[in-house]
Amino acid sequence: MATPLTVKHLTVAYQKKPVLRDITFEIPEGKLIGIVGPNGAGKSTMIQSILGLVPKVTGEVKIYGKPYNEQRQLVGYVPQRESVDWDFPTNALDVVTMGRYGHLGWFKRPGKKEKVFAMNCLRHVGMESFAENQISQLSGGQQQRIFLARALAQDALLYFMDEPFAGVDAKTEKAIIALLNELKQQGKTVLVVHHDLNTVKEYFDWLIFLNVSLIGVGETEKMFTKENLQKTYGGRLAMFDSDHESSLIIN
Repeated sequence: MATPLTVKHLTVAYQKKPVLRDITFEIPEGKLIGIVGPNGAGKSTMIQSILGLVPKVTGEVKIYGKPYNEQRQLVGYVPQRESVDWDFPTNALDVVTMGRYGHLGWFKRPGKKEKVFAMNCLRHVGMESFAENQISQLSGGQQQRIFLARALAQDALLYFMDEPFAGVDAKTEKAIIALLNELKQQGKTVLVVHHDLNTVKEYFDWLIFLNVSLIGVGETEKMFTKENLQKTYGGRLAMFDSDHESSLIIN
């Protein structure tokens, strides 16, 4: 079977200024993959261009060997929480049920079977008691769990998650990484835009270092080096262990 994701010579520009330049890589199946780089590096743009949400200048993207528009049902997506209109009048169960549309087709309404599936997904992330709550009434961490439940409802093979840990409490972060590891154990592949370098080695099997151009991609043990961090972030970068007892300084 083809690899989950192959990207070749991907370039994206806004007003003729490149925000991604000639990105080429492929990733193996069944891995948790962190996408890391500074603000403005093009991390979210790369995901959105892979999913056809922003136009490419050049490049080719294949999902299991075929174009994305032929493989949509294999792909799940969790966008940045800040990009969502949380005032839209809908409840948590309806949001999660939307994840089933790729299996139903857009012109077939979800029935009892889909609602039961969606409720099980809510239960999986500990949010079943909030099923009837309007999404605007939920906390940031609860909203993020709802989006993760919707991703589960998509029942995908390849997931893209854009900063799922942003703005959540420690309990929610722990629940999210447990869920991501569960997906990995099921043989699924998950790409995650991530900012906290302190947890990179703990959370991810593979890394994509990005700063407009691709700095490198590969196994975390091999990629998480002073040299790659210097190339990606430049300047001076301080990272502290989770126990804050030691640090790595890059000058």
